[in-house]
Amino acid sequence: MLVNNSPIEHLVSANENKDLKYIGEKVLNKQRITFDEGVLLFKKASLSYVGALANWVREDLHGNKTYFNRNFHIEPTNICVFSCNFCSYSRLYAHREEGWELGVNDMLNIVKKYDGQPVTEVHIVGGVHPKMDLNFFTNVIKEIKNHRPGLHIKGFTPVELDYMFRKAKVSTEEGLRKMKEAGLQSLPGGGAEIFHPDIRTQICDDKVDADGWLRIHKTAHLMGIQSNATMLYGHIEAFWHRVDHMERLRQLQDETHGFNTFIPLKFRNRDNAMSNVAESSIVEDMRMYAIARLYMDNFPHLKAYWPMLGRQNAQLALSFGVNDIDGTIDDSTKIYSMAGSEEQTPTMSTKELVTLIKQVKREPVERGTLYNVIKNYSHSSVSELEVDS
Repeated sequence: MLVNNSPIEHLVSANENKDLKYIGEKVLNKQRITFDEGVLLFKKASLSYVGALANWVREDLHGNKTYFNRNFHIEPTNICVFSCNFCSYSRLYAHREEGWELGVNDMLNIVKKYDGQPVTEVHIVGGVHPKMDLNFFTNVIKEIKNHRPGLHIKGFTPVELDYMFRKAKVSTEEGLRKMKEAGLQSLPGGGAEIFHPDIRTQICDDKVDADGWLRIHKTAHLMGIQSNATMLYGHIEAFWHRVDHMERLRQLQDETHGFNTFIPLKFRNRDNAMSNVAESSIVEDMRMYAIARLYMDNFPHLKAYWPMLGRQNAQLALSFGVNDIDGTIDDSTKIYSMAGSEEQTPTMSTKELVTLIKQVKREPVERGTLYNVIKNYSHSSVSELEVDS
């Protein structure tokens, strides 16, 4: 029972829908909401209601701290053996002349571009190329580690890993062990899309299924490799498919505690086989973030990927449960720009990221990949930011 002595408690107490009021009370009492309650929030709750609750959870967990990191991406290839209907990025192997393939030295040269710069992470993801196998990528990882031992290597979705491991005829555990020994330190969250087979068979039928995706992350967690998780929303899925997806992630997190952050990813419809599907509105985007923050109660962090949302919308998301907006990127990813995102050349300096966060009265905190605090920029002067950028 709430005592109604704060604005958020008053908001909950004043809700005329008894079911939404009850959900709000559960959130404020830090009780887990159920699957059906998650669906109800999508169907019935106003943006202002879920937004206020999500912001309360965010500030209860993190105060005003908003995390970012200094990172860059390597996308080894956009040639892919799979044909996902939502993808604007990949090119089938039969049309490989339309794509790109990077060799080991090409990727190492990208890393060398950042010599002397205070980047902390390289993020490696791309298409599933039939000739870029487990040995190829363990060699890539070793070369990067030999050149810059302190650079955190986060790489490879279960879609890529599943193909590599099957082709090499090794188990998931053996394959991950080889990559960990080479220098892989964490996994990104990509390839999850929507777990439920009703949707997955329509949008990405030929790649690793939900059970396979979850198995690879579970195995990684049990080996001490932390990871992230994503969900592609705003296309042909129903609300309950979103909750089903989050529920499966929440259950695995209860078991392993290996996920760092949840990242809802907005479907973009340019130049792909689903261009006839309208994109979600910014109101629906913010509802997605807010409800994710309420439902994913065992995920420490919620990230808005600014190259996908755009800068102003990423700022807005910081009031709807989000406490992380990714990193500097440095125009090193094409996955969303090719799908029509607002950011066609996604790069922000540290100064720009810090300013973006401060403009909405939050505390900018540079982090490492695993959320170790590197520097709090709350009281940094303009001159300090010029030096750090």
